[in-house]
Amino acid sequence: MSDTPRLPPGQVLTKKWPVLHYGSVPKLDLATWRLRIWGAVERAYELSWRDFQAAPHERVVCDLHCVTSWSRFDNEFEGVPVRFLLEQAEPTPKARFAMIHAAPDYTTNLPLADVARPGNLVADRFGGEPLPPEHGGPARLLVPHLYLWKSAKWITGIELLEEDEPGFWEENGYHMRGDPWTEERYGRAQVMRMRRGGTRLDG
Repeated sequence: MSDTPRLPPGQVLTKKWPVLHYGSVPKLDLATWRLRIWGAVERAYELSWRDFQAAPHERVVCDLHCVTSWSRFDNEFEGVPVRFLLEQAEPTPKARFAMIHAAPDYTTNLPLADVARPGNLVADRFGGEPLPPEHGGPARLLVPHLYLWKSAKWITGIELLEEDEPGFWEENGYHMRGDPWTEERYGRAQVMRMRRGGTRLDG
């Protein structure tokens, strides 16, 4: 039996899957849905929904950790491995970061080493059923070792970058990486503002 803790510091376990996102749930048409891979790659390309369904799928059971302090264990997702999608694009030697694009105009950044880890998916199924729209359907990114805001709902593209750039929440004070085990919830400037204002850092 492992002595390694499963619940990161500052988190509370829940059996529910809270619905949290900025703005309303977008209405996406599978006939026009596209997943684009571009940027610092040798071969930019895009997949239609039919192409995406034909790509190799994988099942992953993982824990989820939200920056708002809830965690949920044993979540079953299916989808296309991110590593497979990136390999088809052939990242250039200078590619070190990724900007994830999602509908309607959301972005979040990750180090390439984080987004390309085994077990990360562009997921289209949860618990054996199509991923519900309120949880990111038809497809969302799944990067379970980081806080859940990095696993962008309604994904439309992965842009590889040579230099890191902040996405939507990162520009608004969230941490550039978001490791739950070291509580990388907020960037340094936001932490200092919260401390001066007496705001709890764990929400």
